[in-house]
Amino acid sequence: MTSAVDIKIQQEDFDVGAQLLAMRQHSRQTGAIASFVGIVRDLNEGDQISLLELEHYPGMTERCIADIVNQACERWRLLRVNVIHRVGKLAPTDQIVWVAVSSMHRGDAFQACEFIMDYLKTQAPFWKKELTAHGPRWVEQRGSDLDAAKRWSG
Repeated sequence: MTSAVDIKIQQEDFDVGAQLLAMRQHSRQTGAIASFVGIVRDLNEGDQISLLELEHYPGMTERCIADIVNQACERWRLLRVNVIHRVGKLAPTDQIVWVAVSSMHRGDAFQACEFIMDYLKTQAPFWKKELTAHGPRWVEQRGSDLDAAKRWSG
């Protein structure tokens, strides 16, 4: 099964309703859509966050995400995959990432959406810097994110 794939890296916000409608209208075979919206938190490691700045390497980031999506398409029967990841300066409560997957059946949609998000957190080349009352700091990768991604290997 060939999946339609749409990957965007952008500074602009996205409309979840419009994205979901596009997923629904893609194919009459769609029986399930699983989606995830990531939101910028206002608290991390006990510190108040006033701003999150995301940097990426243009071209390399899109290729990496395309590889992650291709892996998902090889594992599950997917109709459409949509990934939007924002970069630049984001405030708490801003949307940061959208991942949506459509398939004929819910199991494929749920698993593929979770797989893509787990791999985005651990493999996609994004660098995050938080602005706190103590000054700026780079966000380190979490062990829990690495553990979540490990369960998909093997």
